[in-house]
Amino acid sequence: MLTSFETARRYLWSFVELAFVALLAIILFYLLAGQNSGSYVQSVIDNLMKLAAGVPTPSLIGLAIVGLLIYVVAQRAK
Repeated sequence: MLTSFETARRYLWSFVELAFVALLAIILFYLLAGQNSGSYVQSVIDNLMKLAAGVPTPSLIGLAIVGLLIYVVAQRAK
């Protein structure tokens, strides 16, 4: 049971990493091509802009602090 859970977790994490790399590639392509990058790339960038504009600044600061705390605890646990 635990081995199948661990395998599923690894596959899901690989999928998340692959999706993040794809998103970074789309952003890079947009930065290089600009307005001529195509409708799909434009829609992805528009959605990212809406997401970034919809998140209030205190929430971003809170997420950064929580991320930093997780990093510090993980480093001390090693």
